[in-house]
Amino acid sequence: MMPILRPLNQAVVHLWYGSLILFCIVSMSACEQNIEPDVVRPVRGLVIETHLSGDLIALTGQLHARDETKLAFRLSGKLIQSSVNVGDMVRAGQILAYLDAATERHTRNAAQADHAAALALLDQTTAAEKRFGNLLKEKAVSQAEYEEAVRQLKAAKSQVNVTRAKLNSAEVQLSYAELKADATGVITAKGAEPGEVVQAGQMVFVLAHQEGRDAVFDMPAQIIRDGLAPRQEIDVWLADNPAIKTVGHVREISPQANPSTRTYPVKVSLESLPAGMFLGSTIVGRVKLRAGTQIEIPSSALMMRETHPAVWVIDPNTQTVQKREIEVARYHQNAVVIASGLESGERIVTAGAHSLHQGQRVTLLEEVNGRR
Repeated sequence: MMPILRPLNQAVVHLWYGSLILFCIVSMSACEQNIEPDVVRPVRGLVIETHLSGDLIALTGQLHARDETKLAFRLSGKLIQSSVNVGDMVRAGQILAYLDAATERHTRNAAQADHAAALALLDQTTAAEKRFGNLLKEKAVSQAEYEEAVRQLKAAKSQVNVTRAKLNSAEVQLSYAELKADATGVITAKGAEPGEVVQAGQMVFVLAHQEGRDAVFDMPAQIIRDGLAPRQEIDVWLADNPAIKTVGHVREISPQANPSTRTYPVKVSLESLPAGMFLGSTIVGRVKLRAGTQIEIPSSALMMRETHPAVWVIDPNTQTVQKREIEVARYHQNAVVIASGLESGERIVTAGAHSLHQGQRVTLLEEVNGRR
C-alpha cells in the first residue's frame, strides 16, 4: 500500500503549489488595478487668460460698378442695328440699337390719320354750331336744331381727344423700338447681335454707370460676427500691383448667404478710383475687426469628447483633471480661439492630454523642474 500512496501525495503537493502560484498572480493583478488610479501623471499646464483682439483680415474680391443696368427692349422684334460694342463709353440718352418697327410705324400712321380726320370734323362742327347760333338769334332755325349742332360739336371734341390719346400711345410704342442708354457709363456685356429676334425684356447690353465703384468681397459668416460693421474702413489695393490702392467703407452687408459658396457678399464703396483700377480687377481688402476679449489656447490642449471638442481642466484643490466640453470660435495654425467653456484663471493641460482619464491626479512639469 505505501508505494501507491506516495505518488498520490506528490500529486496533491503539486496541485497545492499550482493553486498558490495562481492566487499570487491574481492578487498581484488586483493590486496593480487598485494602484493605477493613484498614478500621478506629469503634464504641462497653462493658466487661461483673456486678452483684447482686433485681427487683421485680408480677403480677395472684384471691382464692380456701384450701379449696373441691363438694357432691354420693351417690344419683341428683329434687331436690325447695334451701334456700340463692349467697352464703348456711352452718354445718357444715346441710342444704342434699333428694332424693325414696321408694324408700330403703320399703327402710328393710322393713328395720325384718325386724329387728322377728327380735327377736320371738329372744325366742321365748330363752324356749324356758330352758324346755327347766329340763325337762332334771327329765329331762322329752331332751338332743337341748334342743340343738335352743339351735341355734334361736343362729340367731335371727344373724338379729337380719343384720337390724340391713340396717337400718343402709338408714338410711345414706336419709340420703344429704339434702345437708349439711361445713364453715362461703359458697356460691359452684349446679349444680342443684329439679325437676331429678341424678346421683350431680353438683355441686349449691360451698362456700368460711370459714377461710383464698389469692391465686392465674399466673406465668411464668422468675420461678420467678429465685428464687421457698416461704414467700417477697409484698405483696398490691386492684387497684381499693391502700389495702386485706395480706401473704402462698407456700404452693404448681404443678409443672406450665397447658396453655392455659403459666404456673404459685402460691398465696399471706394472713396476714389485710382488710374489702372479697372472694372473686374482682382483686388485685396484688409479690414481690422473690432477689438474684443477672447481666449486662445494651444492646439495641443484640444481633444474630443464624443463629437465635441474638449480640454482637461486641472482642479487646483485636488490636482485632478476633469474633462470639459468647449465651443471653438475659429482655428489658427498652432492655436484655437475659444468661444465658450473656459474662464480666465482656470488651468488646463497643454501636453500629455491624451494619456489621462477622468479624475486622474497630475503634477505640473513646470513645478517639478522648478523644485530641481
